[in-house]
Amino acid sequence: MQDIILFGMQGSGKGTQARILAEKLGYKIFETGGQLRRLASEDSDLGREVKEITTAGKLVSNEIVMKIVANFLENFGKNEHAIFDGIPRSESQRVSLEEEFAKVERKPLAVYISLTREEALNRLLGRKTCAKCGKIFGAKDDSQNLQSCPACGGELKIRADDTREAIETRLNVYENETVPAIEKYREEGRLIEIEGIKGVEEVNAEIVAKLGE
Repeated sequence: MQDIILFGMQGSGKGTQARILAEKLGYKIFETGGQLRRLASEDSDLGREVKEITTAGKLVSNEIVMKIVANFLENFGKNEHAIFDGIPRSESQRVSLEEEFAKVERKPLAVYISLTREEALNRLLGRKTCAKCGKIFGAKDDSQNLQSCPACGGELKIRADDTREAIETRLNVYENETVPAIEKYREEGRLIEIEGIKGVEEVNAEIVAKLGE
């Protein structure tokens, strides 16, 4: 077993797969936003620094993100493993991240859930999120006909940033900045690619099978 860096454009189901894999394999999830919120609530030097930045509404620099990664890895057991979700977002950040991994003698495997831009657009334009439990419903769930969450009864809403223009902008950033980092892992022979067009269970089964090869 080894650590996993999980890649996938918006709409690929990356977050869902991270949660399923963590439960199935006993991995922890490193998600930058979640780590920022956790640290901001802590009374530590790094926690106070993060809180000051986020409270001011400023963007967290790559230097701070790497401090957060280092903090996470320092408190991580040798026999524990993690899924890194949403990081690295660029080739330069990949280089910084690999430097942090090298310090603790870890060399993660990258898993890339591929999806066409057209399919990503269709999924994102058709999704709704439960305001109560956060569960996401996509086009395949017939979300257009759902008014409330089948799981908890909460109201289903369309995200304010799920307009076609906003989605196109996010996909452009992903293709221009994140894809080069993915390709670097491919060149190094450290990339597993899975077709994200398949169902959630099928994608998950294929990831688990390829991780075991």
